[in-house]
Amino acid sequence: MQELTKIPPGQQVVGPNKWPVIGERESAISSEGSWTLSLDGRIDAPVTFSLEQLQQMPQTEMVIDIHCVTRWSKLDVPFKGVSLKSLLQQVAIEPDAKFVSFVSRSPRRHSTSLPIDVALQHDCLIAMEAEGKPLEFGHGGPIRNIVPRKYFYKSVKWLERIELLSEDRLGYWEADAGYHNLADPWKEQRYMASTIDRRTAAKLIDSKDFSNRDLRSIDASDRNLDGLDASGAGLRDASFARCSLVGADFSNANLSNASFVGANLSQATFSETDVEGADFSGANLSSVDLSDCSLIGASFFKESSDGPVSAEIGTAVFSISQLENLSPSQREFVVARAICQS
Repeated sequence: MQELTKIPPGQQVVGPNKWPVIGERESAISSEGSWTLSLDGRIDAPVTFSLEQLQQMPQTEMVIDIHCVTRWSKLDVPFKGVSLKSLLQQVAIEPDAKFVSFVSRSPRRHSTSLPIDVALQHDCLIAMEAEGKPLEFGHGGPIRNIVPRKYFYKSVKWLERIELLSEDRLGYWEADAGYHNLADPWKEQRYMASTIDRRTAAKLIDSKDFSNRDLRSIDASDRNLDGLDASGAGLRDASFARCSLVGADFSNANLSNASFVGANLSQATFSETDVEGADFSGANLSSVDLSDCSLIGASFFKESSDGPVSAEIGTAVFSISQLENLSPSQREFVVARAICQS
């Protein structure tokens, strides 16, 4: 019962010893040998720390719960590193500094930002260890900022720069993917409001052509969308609840956190589709091949006040390897009903 109080709404706990790798898999420079962290912006003078210098500073240990925006959680993860507070105490901060930006050494140079007071209130950590060993490269090592009590996109992998700002600057996930800038998992602050107005959405829904469009958070629920072309579309947080989507094409689309609750997806195409965190509860998945999709955090059944709501798996196809990233209960449900291939 105590564990349930640690899980925000809409989240599932991953299996023991599981930590899914989300987002980019590699930094812009794969070598860990010459890593440095710079601190600049609204301070008296820029300073650069080597990895060795950071490791020699007083270390802070904390245990946090990871909550990914794609609906999985990993509880009680121990991290070790230098607190942001102690790092900022080594420089003179200019009076107009109000925000802190964390910048990654990644192909997209993705970043995120927080008000300085929020970052300090949340005990932001410049982490170099996780679970008692150096932070693995795939999880953002050798340096990653860790922000407790926020969705994990606020904890940037491969941290190489901290910049103090007088005005806020949206990071990659917030500006490009539409993730919520406040990122409170207990309030389910996953996404900003939709970027599309209702009139435009209605025209697109009538056309059944979403191909290569960015339609984050579009509400297309309760429609007949048989044969929909949504190939290559950005459909994060979209709702297709109770839709008829027979033969729809979602190949190469991003459907993270999309809702397909009660939808008829018979014979729909999901080729190289991102359905992380998607909800398929009560959906008809007959003749759907999901074997090359990213399914991290996806749901195929859920409990409701009226009892369990379960997907009709039927002749759906999954790969055994991808099911490893489902929560234990979701994996057990799918394995018992699906066609699973190696």
